[in-house]
Amino acid sequence: MATGLRAARKARGWSQDRLIYEIRRFAEQRLLDVASAASLKTYVSEWENGRRSITDRYATILRPLLGVTDAELRSEVGADERPQVDDGYVDLLSRIDSAGSLSKSMVESFFDQTEVLRTMDRQMGAAGLVDQMNGHLAAMEDALTFAVLPGTRRPIATALAGASTLAAWQALDAGAVERAWRRYELAKKAAQDAESPLYLAHAMGEQAYVLADAGRPQLAIELVRSAQQTHPERQSPRLRAWLAAAEAELCAAAGAGLEADARAAMDRATALLPDDGESRDPDMLSIFLNTGHLARWRGNVLAKLGDGSAMEELYTSLGSADPSFVRARSGLHCDLTQAHLARGELNDARTHLQQARLLANRTGSVRYRRRVELLTGRL
Repeated sequence: MATGLRAARKARGWSQDRLIYEIRRFAEQRLLDVASAASLKTYVSEWENGRRSITDRYATILRPLLGVTDAELRSEVGADERPQVDDGYVDLLSRIDSAGSLSKSMVESFFDQTEVLRTMDRQMGAAGLVDQMNGHLAAMEDALTFAVLPGTRRPIATALAGASTLAAWQALDAGAVERAWRRYELAKKAAQDAESPLYLAHAMGEQAYVLADAGRPQLAIELVRSAQQTHPERQSPRLRAWLAAAEAELCAAAGAGLEADARAAMDRATALLPDDGESRDPDMLSIFLNTGHLARWRGNVLAKLGDGSAMEELYTSLGSADPSFVRARSGLHCDLTQAHLARGELNDARTHLQQARLLANRTGSVRYRRRVELLTGRL
């Protein structure tokens, strides 16, 4: 108990008093009954030191506040506690029959629910979606587990692959690194079940960011390059452009003489991106990438390289950015902070850093909060 709650609180950068304030504010907004601030101070201390169990009532509040699963909050390993029936074959066949009879509309509803969660995530952040995302994945995993024939498994697995990469990125944004890694492994396995090189390559490309954040930039670059070699003939042009841009960013962040590699990869992304006015591939809904998005990405890479031309790309992107991509705007302000710092323009850097901090706090992004703190140390 102590490790989970304390680690999640510290990942947010909150004191115990701040956590108590957030619990009470959360409860007031939802008309929930919670203890007084004085009592909560005792509860939090005892929860973190293992002297008191976190009740389900408070766990329901703490999970969306901190962006953690129940197992992470309580530092427990999830277990299937389903009671065993005497005739296990009856239960097994019932589940197989249910999975086999999943209609096309039911699979479409899986995609629709993922899309709702994706929209909520980019506007509000990932922290408050933990329970919904876990339930969504569990339903698809259960359906896939008991689907027997390939024709039944493939559409469910495709839906699971897309949802798992979203869940993994949410976990990474919330600072839950191990959960992010496991979700990417789930996405890769689902993509293989779906016989989809697109989803497999995308999961590998995003998983590379976990390695980069963990301090293994070279391994991250090798993984994203391996993703580009995963049945490239079956990858869509938009996915290939996305993977090339991801390689460019990872090379730029790694430094160590990889500037030429970063520029070459970004040039390749620009050449690969279809000029069709669309931002999403019908077969790869997990990716948002058009010329505007790529311009922002290019500015990010140039800022990391300390290139003065980053400024023009970034300000153009800021002026045309989709306001629904709230978390992405936090990253854009971080990039502008970095670009102004490279030019010694400290006042402009502080202005953008403040905006980045506000947006990171608004979405509960631990990942961007860390970047904000690193940039703060340079001012």
